[in-house]
Amino acid sequence: MIRTRTVSGLALTIALGWAVPATAQSAADFARMKAQMDAMQVQLDAMKSKVDTLESQLTKAQAEAQSATVAAQSASASAAQASEVATKTAAAAPKVAWKGAPEFTGPDGFSFKPRGRLQLDTGGVDGPRGIGSTSLGYATELRRAFLGFEGTLPGKFGYRAEIDVANSGVEITDLFLTYKPKPEITLTLGQHKPFWGLEELTSDLMTSFMERGAFNSAFGFERRVGASAAYAGKTLLVQGGVFADNAADLNNDTNNSYSVDGRVVFMPKLGGGQLHIGGSLHHREFNDIATTARYRARPFVHTTDLRLVDTKAFSADGETSYGAELAYIAGRFHATGEGHWLTAHRPGLSDPTFFGAYAEVGYMLTDDETVYKGGVYDRIKPKKPVGKGGIGALQFNARYDLLDLSDGAVVGGRQQIAGASLLWIPTDYVRFILNYGHIWIDDAAVAAAGDRNYSADAVGMRAQFDF
Repeated sequence: MIRTRTVSGLALTIALGWAVPATAQSAADFARMKAQMDAMQVQLDAMKSKVDTLESQLTKAQAEAQSATVAAQSASASAAQASEVATKTAAAAPKVAWKGAPEFTGPDGFSFKPRGRLQLDTGGVDGPRGIGSTSLGYATELRRAFLGFEGTLPGKFGYRAEIDVANSGVEITDLFLTYKPKPEITLTLGQHKPFWGLEELTSDLMTSFMERGAFNSAFGFERRVGASAAYAGKTLLVQGGVFADNAADLNNDTNNSYSVDGRVVFMPKLGGGQLHIGGSLHHREFNDIATTARYRARPFVHTTDLRLVDTKAFSADGETSYGAELAYIAGRFHATGEGHWLTAHRPGLSDPTFFGAYAEVGYMLTDDETVYKGGVYDRIKPKKPVGKGGIGALQFNARYDLLDLSDGAVVGGRQQIAGASLLWIPTDYVRFILNYGHIWIDDAAVAAAGDRNYSADAVGMRAQFDF
């Protein structure tokens, strides 16, 4: 607008200058000047229109640029928000890992894993014909069929629930809740194993023979409902608890028995291997549930229900026992020994003490290792499993087992076993076991044609898998 006024003023001044000598101008000259001025005005109007157009285009371009910037910023924020939502969604989604079975892990400490095992046994005992029982012959049984689940809960809690459906009924095995205030401390409430000893606390999936040492069953080692605490350091394990009875036996409302059980293990590294030195102490009061006690054991295999050593029932109101453990594991080799002494308390009578023990050596025939973890034997994992170019793992074991159930007025017999086992572990979760045992019986609870001192042979085979 300023340029337009300046040009117009200039044109007016020139026009006035020319107008002074108007008399000297001809009409033609005046007309020509007017035409020139009109043409200049048209040009000025055209220039003004172009300037206005350019200003309008510039304003529009600036507005569009600002809108594009805002849109870009909005898109960037939306993308960031979408990325954050996707990250949170992915973090919240359950994760699945495979550990013999699917293990589901969710946010905030939740996890869930199904578990189970199947053990199919066949075998028998060849004893003197004079025993007069068919229970020692060949038989097949579903030794264990466990189904259950385990996992973790928010707040450092854990759980396990498992049942055994091998027999005609359903039996609760593990059913407990755990709490870990620190990684090395575990508090447990529910049905679980009191801290009997090395072999009893080792899972039956990992034992080197089909059955544990005879004293484990003779002295009534079983799961019980109770509360316990455990400290697991690098070289020291301390376990202790107070227990009632097995869950199935607590249906009796007069069952007020209880026990106090504890175990300590020293487990340092030594000479390139693992040393295990342990001891346990147990005391149980029967109270109103029982006025008698009975201790007995099968002859090496579980396929028979006949016990050749048996104290029969005798008066007692409690029992105290203690055990000693020693083991050494180095690569393919392992050696293990345990002893357990049990004293039954008889009111008004002398207290008999019974004893059981075993000693074992084993060696991996393949390039694999015996595994020890946390005070017990653990899973052997073949380096070259079947299906991946190998034959799996092979292990040979030899064992001497002793159970003496005679002391003073109580004569339950004495059983000795020299046993051997061959394990084939084709994959981590499949195992086959072949057992043989020669048995010597003294003062047998079951006579053979009047003779209570005799020998027998037992053979057993097992196929198992777990998840």
